[in-house]
Amino acid sequence: MKLQTIACLLALYGLGGCTKSATVAETGNTPKLTTTTAVTAAVTAAASGFAYGSDVSWVTQMEASGYKFYNNSGVQQDLFTILAGKGINAIRLRVWVNPSGGWCNISDVVAKALRAKAAGMSILIDFHYSDTWADPGHQTKPAAWASLSFTDLMTTTYNYTLGALNTLKSNGITPTWVQTGNETSNGMLWPDGEASLNMKQFAWLVNCGYNATKAVFPSCKVIVHLANGYDNTVFRWLFDGLKANSGSWDICGMSLYPSASTWSSYDAECLTNMKDMVSRYGKQVMICEVGMPANDPTTAEAFLKDIIAKTKSVSGGLGVFYWEPESYNNWQGYTLGAFGSNGEPTAAMSAF
Repeated sequence: MKLQTIACLLALYGLGGCTKSATVAETGNTPKLTTTTAVTAAVTAAASGFAYGSDVSWVTQMEASGYKFYNNSGVQQDLFTILAGKGINAIRLRVWVNPSGGWCNISDVVAKALRAKAAGMSILIDFHYSDTWADPGHQTKPAAWASLSFTDLMTTTYNYTLGALNTLKSNGITPTWVQTGNETSNGMLWPDGEASLNMKQFAWLVNCGYNATKAVFPSCKVIVHLANGYDNTVFRWLFDGLKANSGSWDICGMSLYPSASTWSSYDAECLTNMKDMVSRYGKQVMICEVGMPANDPTTAEAFLKDIIAKTKSVSGGLGVFYWEPESYNNWQGYTLGAFGSNGEPTAAMSAF
């Protein structure tokens, strides 16, 4: 037996590791398991308990490509200072296992997380469990994990999560939330964890991430994140499946990307879905990603104000995160940022 497998097995009896979750799922038992005005504003906002968030995982790559950021007075500043000044008190950072170029690997994540911490912000760590983008249409295993048996895949998922979070911990970073997978509307780590083919194996993989997180940060809340927060049918199907297979999670996470013409109806449906997640599963809810075309910042501001208010109105509504607002000038072909061509925040960021 491999040493890492032995370590996982030894850890699970005291800490609720990945293989324990698999065993429990089989039996049907539930597992037990610097001071600036901007920084001061972020700390004060964080104390309110609601996450006014941004995913800024591109920031280091943009900076390396020569991009600069400016406040609304045209003064160049660090992005985190600018965001704190707009009311952002939480930062979401994606983690890729072995990405081409190194961006969003654990070392890059640590560098960004230290900047978020210095700005007084809470941190959400988003494990994609892939070397690249994971979303409803792509849940590709890391290349180094591709030929693993399912048992070894569980062990590796647990140990990888454990190691990454211990790296954050050793650098003085304590995340408030951790996502076990990104937009896992049909599971993750395909084909083993493809929910429509094997919901039980998806639940076991979720438990590997959940239990590794709790082993390092017992008070950290674990998110299972799906796309299309307006689609209650998919959310019920996936979370019913997790529950039936003793999956463990604390927060139902959602993405929401409406257009200028659909945002009002999407927001209303998302509110209904959030309330249903709270009542049906007894879980909290969070909008982990939102975005809207950058060419209409006034409408984007109205959308954001509305979805923030709706999320705050839900008992258990924890926060709203704008996805990569700092992108501008067609960075990576992305057109849903919330900064203008001058590198300054648009009106959309005033919603926070």
